[in-house]
Amino acid sequence: MADLRPSILQYVLDFVEPNSGLDFNSTGSKVDVDISNGIARVEICISYPLKAAAAAVSTKLVNGLQALPGVTTAIATVNQQIVSAAVSQNLQPVQGIRNILVVASGKGGVGKSTTAANLALALAHDGASVGLLDADIYGPSQARMMGLTGQHPSSRDGKTFDPLNAYGIKVMSIGLLVDDEQPMVWRGPMVTQALTQLLNDCHWGELDYLVVDMPPGTGDIQLTLSQRVPISGAIIVTTPQDIALLDARKGLKMFEKVGVPVLGIVENMSTHICSNCGHEEHVFGAGGGARMAQQYKVDLLAELPLDIRIREHADGGKPTVAADASSTLAQAYLLMARRTTSRLARHSIQSGKSIPDIVIEET
Repeated sequence: MADLRPSILQYVLDFVEPNSGLDFNSTGSKVDVDISNGIARVEICISYPLKAAAAAVSTKLVNGLQALPGVTTAIATVNQQIVSAAVSQNLQPVQGIRNILVVASGKGGVGKSTTAANLALALAHDGASVGLLDADIYGPSQARMMGLTGQHPSSRDGKTFDPLNAYGIKVMSIGLLVDDEQPMVWRGPMVTQALTQLLNDCHWGELDYLVVDMPPGTGDIQLTLSQRVPISGAIIVTTPQDIALLDARKGLKMFEKVGVPVLGIVENMSTHICSNCGHEEHVFGAGGGARMAQQYKVDLLAELPLDIRIREHADGGKPTVAADASSTLAQAYLLMARRTTSRLARHSIQSGKSIPDIVIEET
């Protein structure tokens, strides 16, 4: 009887995981196959967070395997082992933090902070340990957005901080240390020093991902982080109109120049659906993010809607994924998160810069 294991193994490696749109092989997922008396047992260890969707992926795999010649019954187990991207040779990793993802934009007002908050929440929902650092020193918003207004981090020794916890995420922001209405009238060196302290003098513990909400533009903070911090990858947030895309291109090119991989583009406020009549309209234009992604040969990670509920959730201190993870709006953020981290895993494998001995979580 022919050995069915090679064909089953190849099928699984070539299987396109529907959330990421990538096959298991390209993201460095580990596969183990056993076949006996027509019963195929497959164990997959996915290299990025997918806990909430693991059962659906397993079902789709089983259906495909049972259609293969010689397979009468299929059993698929899906676990995850989050890949840690290695750092540049001249940068030291931040203790306990496996991956640092920065969420950036070329200009303000495109929904970058809302995207960063929901990205962090989506990663945690999928089983990752996550931190959220608000790096916008002049205009911090994560304290209010994550429902932490009026709360302050504690200090064990008067020199370091313990981050606050919101919806299972560790959060640190200058907004937690100063009054809401106090302006940060600081020059560049003071800002970069404050940011460095927020990052390095915080007891983050063990994190799979630290999501950094960057300030808009390409200034001191972006350069400081790029030169001093081992950034795993950047996400560029834009809206479809030409002015926003013009600035977004500058942000993308800046990360390219400093050697930070751009994992993809998020087009925010892509389309608006009227809550009264259901009419869909591209208020800020259509297809701008896709054209930019194609031009710079990066992935379009998401086209997120302009929806009043997203604004209400953020203003109310409970972002969309925390408010209702099963909603259609939250599912868009979950899909964005999976596409982001799968691209990071793919980049790590392709560049030979992955460290796969991290944490295994059964789903």
